[in-house]
Amino acid sequence: MILQFPIQQAPISINRELIARYNLSGPRYTSYPTALQFTEDFRKADYQQAIAQTDPKAPLSIYIHIPFCATLCYYCACNKIVTKDRRKAQTYVEYLKREIALHAKLLGGRRVTQMHWGGGTPTFLSHTEMAAIVDCLHHHFEIAPSSEGEYSIEVDPRAVNDDSMQRLAELGLNRLSLGVQDFDPKVQKAVNRVQSFELTEKVIQQAREHGFRSINLDLIYGLPYQTEQSFRETLDKVMLLSPDRLSIFNYAHLPSHFKSQAAIPKQALPSAEEKLQILEYTVSFLTRNDYVHIGMDHFAKPNDELAVAQRNGQLHRNFQGYSTRAECELLALGVSGISQIGDSYFQNLKDLDGYYEALDKSNLPIWRGVKLDADDKLRRDVIMQLICHFNLEYSVINQLHGIDFQSYFADELQRLQSFADDGLVTIDEQGIEVAPLGRLLIRNICTVFDRYLSVMMQSRFSRLI
Repeated sequence: MILQFPIQQAPISINRELIARYNLSGPRYTSYPTALQFTEDFRKADYQQAIAQTDPKAPLSIYIHIPFCATLCYYCACNKIVTKDRRKAQTYVEYLKREIALHAKLLGGRRVTQMHWGGGTPTFLSHTEMAAIVDCLHHHFEIAPSSEGEYSIEVDPRAVNDDSMQRLAELGLNRLSLGVQDFDPKVQKAVNRVQSFELTEKVIQQAREHGFRSINLDLIYGLPYQTEQSFRETLDKVMLLSPDRLSIFNYAHLPSHFKSQAAIPKQALPSAEEKLQILEYTVSFLTRNDYVHIGMDHFAKPNDELAVAQRNGQLHRNFQGYSTRAECELLALGVSGISQIGDSYFQNLKDLDGYYEALDKSNLPIWRGVKLDADDKLRRDVIMQLICHFNLEYSVINQLHGIDFQSYFADELQRLQSFADDGLVTIDEQGIEVAPLGRLLIRNICTVFDRYLSVMMQSRFSRLI
């Protein structure tokens, strides 16, 4: 379905009573079903079956997880290993190369058109180590030239310089994502992430000089000592950097799940009301400054590929978030990486020892996964259409899946009526349209179509806002 999404968007007026009522816990829907449905019954044979069901000419998107960080950011909820021992990277690279070779035997020399290095801190690796991984990928797959592919990397501005940017560009990388979180020194100190505006500005300038064609900045609201005024000042500085994309994440304080968060003083966290004020101002500020609200916590300039893909009805969502290349199969390499091949998802082992042990036996380090049934695929299409494009036509889903939407989802449409009564969605005989305020609550709206979600499971997810 082609959706012409307007560049100029109406400002969102936040109704605090509605936000409070709907601000429950729920998945981010980087997949459906979510990882909670993965089981350890998934094996290599299931992976092989998934490959057999795909087009052998389908391009690949590759994700490379580098788990190491030299320092600990207290807010972080990523799968990471904090160490200053660089020798650990050497060992990890050798095992990554083994994993690449094992996948290549099953997938064949497919063409790679998208790649993302995440972590952790990918630049924990030396240039030589990164080059070894890239060379291995070139040996086993056909890597599209940098002029055609999207090749991105997450960097810590405190750990790179001009030489780093040049070397990353030489490896074919052309997109950069930088963690900023907040420019306020008091906030930075409280989360153990001290990073000056001047340093961040310098790294971005160096990246652009070396041909990086898209810059993303990550910000977090809800951190200790943040106020609406302090975050306004951070946003003013962000505008001076003119990033192509912005991700504005809600901080979820879950020290029982992530031990490092216990170092954050809970009494210093902004109130729910203050967080809403920050969110309301942020959305208004960015849209006034010509950024398109892609959805949830993502914004992009109108000419950025994310915004273009959304206007053309081609926006996609996977384990890396919003993506422009729905035609790609996703292969994740390294500990904890989650892949999507055909109608299956599978995740690698999350601990280094288990990951290494599997590869020592020449086994793929698959820990768990899930094969989608017909209902899963139907609901995935519904959720992905809503979360990417904020509308849905019944006729399109009917044609794709051979159903009558209004009959199949009669119960869901009835539950969705409360959202319609509150002005968050419009439901008619043709389909569903999400209102501007509903876009902020799109995760909540999507839960209506999630047949696995239960009250017990909701405690496993962060709040929606």
